[in-house]
Amino acid sequence: MENLDIIIVGQQGWDTEIGSNCKNIAEEFSKNNRVLYVNPPLDRITRWREPDSDLVKSKMSVISGDKPVLNQVKDNLYVLDCDCLIESINWLPSGWLYNRLNKLNNKRIFTAVNRAIEHINFKVDVLFNDSDMFRSFHLKALLKPKLSIYYSRDNMLATSYYKKHGSKLEPQIIAQSDLCFTNSKYLESYCRKYNANSFNVGQGCDFALFDAFELNPVVAKLDNIPHPRIGYVGVLTSARLDISIINDIAEAKPEWSIVLVGPEDATFQESKLHQKANIHFIGAQPVTELPNYINEFDVCFNPQLMNDLTIGNYPRKIDEYLALGKPTIATKTEAMEPFNHHVVLADGVESYINGIQKLLNEHSEVSASERKSFARSHTWGNSVALMYRFIKKTKISLYENR
Repeated sequence: MENLDIIIVGQQGWDTEIGSNCKNIAEEFSKNNRVLYVNPPLDRITRWREPDSDLVKSKMSVISGDKPVLNQVKDNLYVLDCDCLIESINWLPSGWLYNRLNKLNNKRIFTAVNRAIEHINFKVDVLFNDSDMFRSFHLKALLKPKLSIYYSRDNMLATSYYKKHGSKLEPQIIAQSDLCFTNSKYLESYCRKYNANSFNVGQGCDFALFDAFELNPVVAKLDNIPHPRIGYVGVLTSARLDISIINDIAEAKPEWSIVLVGPEDATFQESKLHQKANIHFIGAQPVTELPNYINEFDVCFNPQLMNDLTIGNYPRKIDEYLALGKPTIATKTEAMEPFNHHVVLADGVESYINGIQKLLNEHSEVSASERKSFARSHTWGNSVALMYRFIKKTKISLYENR
């Protein structure tokens, strides 16, 4: 798929500090097409609550005309900061007032996008929507793209914010889209309830950080932590991680060191995990140093909590562990099934303990090499190539009347 103009809307801004599927997809699209990446606009309540934040100040500078709305960040890739303020309406009940104000928000975003596409002579070939079910609900009707795609990479309705109106609006926006892409079988099944043209395209992992880092045999903060080290790298949030499993592993195996690298939410901070001598909290660390921490673990683990929020998640973290060849164990979920030849899948604390012991006993250079190769097959190029295949199977011609 080449020489098309693709507009991308979604949940995350271009300058997000965390990993972003949408950004990776935009960069992959831009290798052969022009891409306009639309940053989420400022909403009224955020402006009121956080007037001194860098984000609000930056967006207000755009709205006031002191900063440009459009920036070219790479060849074929433009980022748009909408010069509009949208209404904060999620507190409203469902009904005519919410619908009217949501349509008003959509029109404000459309106006900003339309000015940008006229300025750079953009054709609206494809509208790619990364789960922006509210602010972009009407954009298909307003922009009239030749092809509309809805991308589901998380069970957004598991959160109270999105469930309130999303339980009604997301099925509608899925149904009205020409195609739906997901990053897991679970989400594919969900989207297929409303749109038969729903396909799991997996996802990629950006391995640039893992390619560039220099192997450091000793990370200073781990010097006094004995082996074997069972490690986790990432945000420590009780909404996604099973505190009880971590605690029970530590109690059952006091000779193992449980190493947790990342910022903690309040529940983790107040948990009894901090009372265990063999659980070590390292705290948030620079992203560039994370591969060095992973490299110092004997086994990597992902003690995921099973709930509506996590059940359909693609395990990007697992790819990062495997990219360094590390023996890995994770909670058994539908999304983890494709990894079952390279990762031990556990369904309880006893299963975790037995699986970790097995990995400590059996690690070999051959299995490490196989893990690395498997992880490296999960590229954004491969994921987007799958998207292109499904796009080409549609009856829609993207090259007519250009």
